[in-house]
Amino acid sequence: MAEPGNVTQTAAGHPGDWFGDVYPVPAFYFKVAFAAAELSDDASFQEVSGLGSEMAFEEFREGGENRFIHRLPTGVKHVPLELKRGVGSVESALVRWCRAALDGDGLARIQTLPLAVYLMNAYKVPIRAWQFADAFPIKWEFDAFNSTKNEVAIEKIVLSYSYSTRLI
Repeated sequence: MAEPGNVTQTAAGHPGDWFGDVYPVPAFYFKVAFAAAELSDDASFQEVSGLGSEMAFEEFREGGENRFIHRLPTGVKHVPLELKRGVGSVESALVRWCRAALDGDGLARIQTLPLAVYLMNAYKVPIRAWQFADAFPIKWEFDAFNSTKNEVAIEKIVLSYSYSTRLI
């Protein structure tokens, strides 16, 4: 690790430590990459949220023991992944994927896809990364339209997935 004030070279030849991993990590430079290349071409988002999981548990009260409650783990719950962006073209591959999943009668086969979210440093080197397996859209909504504001129309795509893995 470099001493404060010293500048070292990274593998890419940029100043900083190996991954440009500084504290605190800025959250404004990120990338969403779908396994399907045609979706990744249209995966520019202004906000990503839902990068998290929590342990689900069952509470068990032991007879005669009133000081505490046992919490027995039952599994891991994953928070849905939320992606926000300006409203996409109707010809967009991402829009077509969402429509195929959400605009039907619920009987059509849903196409699941792996995807990854990368938080990057100023040199486009990922410093944090999460991978999501079997993602599919469960909600697709638009922010309110307001005639008194001059703002871009925003759509929010909410994805469910089987599990996530933090890669970095």
